[in-house]
Amino acid sequence: MDARLCFVAAYLRDDVAMSLLCLRHGISRKTGYKWISRYRALGAAGLQDRSSAPLTMRHALPGCVTAPILALRRARPSWGPRKLLARLSQDHPDMVWPAASTVGDLLTREGLVTPRRARREAAPCQALMEPLAPNDSWSADFKGWFRTGDGIRCEPLTVTDNFSRYLLVSHAVARPTFAEIKPLFVRAFREHGLPVSLRTDNGSPFAARRGLAGLSRFSVWLLKLNIWPDRIAPGRPDQNGRHERMHRTLNQEAATPRCATLAAQQLRLDAWRLDFNTQRPHEALGQRCPAAVYEPSRRAYREAPAGWDYPCDHHPRRVSRDGYIEWQDQRIYLSEALGGEHVAISRRDDEQWQVSFQAFDLAVLDAESGTLRRSGLARSSQPGTS
Repeated sequence: MDARLCFVAAYLRDDVAMSLLCLRHGISRKTGYKWISRYRALGAAGLQDRSSAPLTMRHALPGCVTAPILALRRARPSWGPRKLLARLSQDHPDMVWPAASTVGDLLTREGLVTPRRARREAAPCQALMEPLAPNDSWSADFKGWFRTGDGIRCEPLTVTDNFSRYLLVSHAVARPTFAEIKPLFVRAFREHGLPVSLRTDNGSPFAARRGLAGLSRFSVWLLKLNIWPDRIAPGRPDQNGRHERMHRTLNQEAATPRCATLAAQQLRLDAWRLDFNTQRPHEALGQRCPAAVYEPSRRAYREAPAGWDYPCDHHPRRVSRDGYIEWQDQRIYLSEALGGEHVAISRRDDEQWQVSFQAFDLAVLDAESGTLRRSGLARSSQPGTS
């Protein structure tokens, strides 16, 4: 303000040419004449800074655009700008919709955005089986349990296809046991066929702490169906991030608030599963819905898995009910989960003995000590036939 007043005073004294006066004050002649004009109109107050904001918003969104965006956001509070635009573009292809950043600004101005705390970046994941087509890899887990309004425990089992994000199962179980979840998997296998692998954590009933290779009754059943138990590392839920992200959406849209009864909660889970598969676009799918990408597996489910014939150079052994086999006058413990099944022992190229169950290698056997020196699931290099 002082510099501008000095400039105006020097101009009014009329002792220096305008071009030289502007040069001395480091401004253009256009700016100089602007200050003189404002001073003559408003006095010293005219020399104050003015807002540079436009008087009219040329790019303001019309009501015919903002109304459906805000309506869909209120109906789908967990959807972000890209997902909202994808759904609106599919429902109204003739409309011209704004950019996702513009929609984000609109939602913020309308108070429809709740800031979330920044999460720590997770450590790099170990390499797991990455799907290249539907049914290459499924994921299964239990969404954290809660109680319905009548006090009944509700623990939904969820199963998704990792390639298409298609939600195959969303069903509340009373207890997370093999007996409770097997009928749900059988129903999914009958309807959709068998996957190549099933990704789970290391908890019960998917795996067991005691015994060979963490085998449980559930994982043995998968092996008999020729499904690979693809387990994440202990304490690493980020290795099943797609599934965990789906659980957050389930909690927001299908479990909050809780229903009055377990039956009502299951109806809500069924409706949400249909909506998730057919209405919710996914950015990883090019904003398509899972139902537009998923297709059933060509591997049909057999009610009774066929028997398994090991190669002629393998030595079959029946596993006792308490998990032992007899080998060279020794009792060797494998796993109670294998009780009643037949494993085979074969000589490897390095002269070690390999313990196998159907198409999968389980461990290397030290014949002298009768101990399993290394355990871990791997596909057999010499599979038999079913």
